[in-house]
Amino acid sequence: MNFDFQSYDRGLKRRAFLHQSAYGLGGIAFASLLNRANAAATPESARWNGVLAKPHAPVRARRVIHLCMAGGPSHLETFDWKPKLKELDGKAFPESFTKGQQLAQLQGAELKARGAFCGFAKYGQTGNEISDLFPHMAGIADDLCIVRSMQTEQINHDTAHAFMNTGSIIKGRPSMGSWLLYGLGCETEELPGFVVLTSAGKTGQQPISARQWSSGILPSKFQGILFNSKGDAVHYLGNPEGVCQSTQRQIVEEVKRLNGMLAEERIDPEIQTRIAQYEMAFKMQSSVPELTDMKNEPQHILDMYGVKQPGDGTFASNCLLARRMAERGVRMIQLYHRAWDHHGGIEDGMKSAAADVDKATAALIKDLKQRGLLDDTLILWGGEFGRTPMGQGSGRDHHILAFSVAMAGGGVKPGTYGATDELGYRAVDDVVHVHDLHSTMLRLMGIDDKRLTVKFQGLDVRLTGIAGHVVKGIMA
Repeated sequence: MNFDFQSYDRGLKRRAFLHQSAYGLGGIAFASLLNRANAAATPESARWNGVLAKPHAPVRARRVIHLCMAGGPSHLETFDWKPKLKELDGKAFPESFTKGQQLAQLQGAELKARGAFCGFAKYGQTGNEISDLFPHMAGIADDLCIVRSMQTEQINHDTAHAFMNTGSIIKGRPSMGSWLLYGLGCETEELPGFVVLTSAGKTGQQPISARQWSSGILPSKFQGILFNSKGDAVHYLGNPEGVCQSTQRQIVEEVKRLNGMLAEERIDPEIQTRIAQYEMAFKMQSSVPELTDMKNEPQHILDMYGVKQPGDGTFASNCLLARRMAERGVRMIQLYHRAWDHHGGIEDGMKSAAADVDKATAALIKDLKQRGLLDDTLILWGGEFGRTPMGQGSGRDHHILAFSVAMAGGGVKPGTYGATDELGYRAVDDVVHVHDLHSTMLRLMGIDDKRLTVKFQGLDVRLTGIAGHVVKGIMA
């Protein structure tokens, strides 16, 4: 049998053409992203500098620390004192408030008012009203911007978390930390630009999922990196026995070379991500142990946070670690504390959860302030929704029409913004939607949320969707 080399050669070329064309066509959707990515990386450094050539607005904050109270803390026992609700405690809740409204587990049940079990007082020159469950946060009242008029759209935990983090319940949307990293870049080459830590209280431990810090449709280099709160922050940082740092460097360089060859053949942002992540992992072998080594922290600082043993997995220890990350240029730091889902036993649960976070939250704000970092660090404290002013046994149900968040630093104005009705059921004055919160946070970072977009399936995707307004009343 004679072999036709000419036909084989022509077929090979056709297959090669189709092969390369397929990758070319498949990569068109990423062309804009890749061009901006190349422009954002300096020749001498692999550090991502962001897609924004210059800020859209004055930069008030350079980093965000999100203290996420997972489970939905009750606004009625934190920052929203309602004396009228206290008067109605145990009595029928007025039907005029709830008729035709969406409730979670209380739908169709007999509704009775539940007043706050704790006391409130006004603090500082701002006159911020704060529950007596939070004496340390009350001590820094003049640093806090308390927004009492928050509203969200999602009444179940997972979707409400997703909405608070990504502005959408559609899976695959980037989290706000990923948007910040994509838009502004990272200020450190030694640590990830977006880090997540978790802790848990004694009760109310509502689960959280990794999609809350996902990069979604953005390349995975922008996703949050979950550090262990207890023990080694990152697994396998040390080299195996017999592998020295120079050998490890050679391995990284060889993997980089091979991935570079692949990148020349295929238009795939994930290849560049893989190259960057190998490099980051190598650098983290020295930077992470230094970050988590708190032996040089003075005892009075440990005492201020309430840290008994650094790295013990507590919220207090995570707050101290967050301050150290902020000093080292991490762009977005999220601390999840799972302790706030109080359908029952709210009195004991709230007392315990507040004790977990009150001292450390105040210490973080004071510590950043004394180091000159608070002015350009935006602190956000709050959960995914609030709780009902109607009782649910010995607790409260989920509530989306009213909840509170507290902010500090980063260009926000101390004081109280917005208000709910006399029973704390609905936000009525200066209502702030979650999209508005996102829009305002981005503006404080120098970003116009309507101009930070990524093309996906023919649409311009952004954190705030088609909504979102800057809340100028909370900006200093």
